[in-house]
Amino acid sequence: MTVLNKYNKYIPYLYYVAVIAYWFTHVNRANGIIAYPILLFGLPFLWQIVRPNRKLNAILGITFVCLSSYLILAYLFNILNIIPVTNLPNQYVIYIGLFVIINFIMAVWIIRNTIKKSF
Repeated sequence: MTVLNKYNKYIPYLYYVAVIAYWFTHVNRANGIIAYPILLFGLPFLWQIVRPNRKLNAILGITFVCLSSYLILAYLFNILNIIPVTNLPNQYVIYIGLFVIINFIMAVWIIRNTIKKSF
């Protein structure tokens, strides 16, 4: 349990690295070499794991809270049919909702790491 408590501050960064890796593999199958710039998005998160920096942490946290807020708004607009974006089955809508919620939680967790002075 102490090992888990020691490394739990890295969970949001690993989450975003995993999402970027999935996004890269998905785009790479369809478009090939054009997908490689997507890997650049993972560099700040990997940098936070290797050599944590408070300013970069705050910037990442605030940026991704803002992006997650826009994701939440877009998801709610789609669910309430205010602005219908897609005609996905309910199964995918639930998965997208989970992604949006987890994305927001991880962004808030990054801000919590900045405030908590865990680095």
